[in-house]
Amino acid sequence: MRAKLMGALRAAIFWLICGLFFAAMTGCYAAGFTPRETGTVGGAALGAGGGALVGSTMGAPGTGALVGGLGGGVAGYLIGNSVQEHPCRYYRCYY
Repeated sequence: MRAKLMGALRAAIFWLICGLFFAAMTGCYAAGFTPRETGTVGGAALGAGGGALVGSTMGAPGTGALVGGLGGGVAGYLIGNSVQEHPCRYYRCYY
């Protein structure tokens, strides 16, 4: 009986975290953030998720999420920065 309750609690926590993740991701696009800000938040969220998955195989999902979130945030910032500063964003470019 206790095992069923713990399984249901873990499932509820998992779906709550998934819902918060998707709410944060859609809020970034709806709030009018710049590509740099959106890339940073999106990269950090995806990096944290991927880091948690990889870290859970090693026995440290928290550490994996932290390292993945930091790395994903930096990568997302760099990608968003390059998208935001691209000249074709403001002027018509022909290749």
